[in-house]
Amino acid sequence: MRLQLAYSPCPNDTFTYYGIMSGKISLADYPLEVHHHDIETLNRLALAGTYEITKMSFPAWLKLKNKYRLLTVGNALGFGCGPILIAKDKKIKSEDLPKLRIALPGEQTTANLLFSLYCPEAKNKIFTTYDQVFSALHEGQADCGVVIHESRFLFPQAGFYKLCDLGEWWEATTGSPIPLGAVGIRSDVPLELDSQVENIFRKSLNLAAADPQLAMPYIKKMAVEMNDEVIQKHIKMFVNDLTYDLGETGRKAINKLEAMAKAAGIIA
Repeated sequence: MRLQLAYSPCPNDTFTYYGIMSGKISLADYPLEVHHHDIETLNRLALAGTYEITKMSFPAWLKLKNKYRLLTVGNALGFGCGPILIAKDKKIKSEDLPKLRIALPGEQTTANLLFSLYCPEAKNKIFTTYDQVFSALHEGQADCGVVIHESRFLFPQAGFYKLCDLGEWWEATTGSPIPLGAVGIRSDVPLELDSQVENIFRKSLNLAAADPQLAMPYIKKMAVEMNDEVIQKHIKMFVNDLTYDLGETGRKAINKLEAMAKAAGIIA
């Protein structure tokens, strides 16, 4: 049985899964076929049940709990790593947002969910891929945008101002790390494989952590932003203890996200 593994081309994912992609680490009796997509494409493909093992945003997983089991290794959660609301006009205030056009990196993303919780009155949303938010603002298609991944490090150089760090808002509101990216294994995959998959994910993480330069050519090949410093910041921020083990802290954060989304009527 061949299993398909899908994740994003972002540095934290390519760092995490380098050992598997390179063939240095494998799953006994189950060859893994690797696929790369941006996070919103991954969300749509997860909703369609395309891949056996896939990264997706936590809001997408919350809608798919009956179709994908959550793995404990490889997820993206953390403090100080949340989406950032930006604009070219630094005078924009929170009360202005309901009448403005907001560019967001995908409808099923945590970025959209956090923004919806932060400003439920804002309805004029433009959904694009995360790497096109800057363009939407520069070209006048949107007044504000929510940036994730490498873009959260680069927006000042691109001429934008921070209006709100949605991660800081979430942390101040809940005291929990932000649940960003989930790794799910499809429910038709034998349950006994979960621990085996988690084990090779952890081995892959350890391989890259032991010699980060080993994975760097692959990481840079896939990354949108090629700057070494940005890539290293990205990995340091998004690959942390919760990536190695979701633990009770991670589960509580996910439960909090689900409860708030349900209370706001964002998910059923």
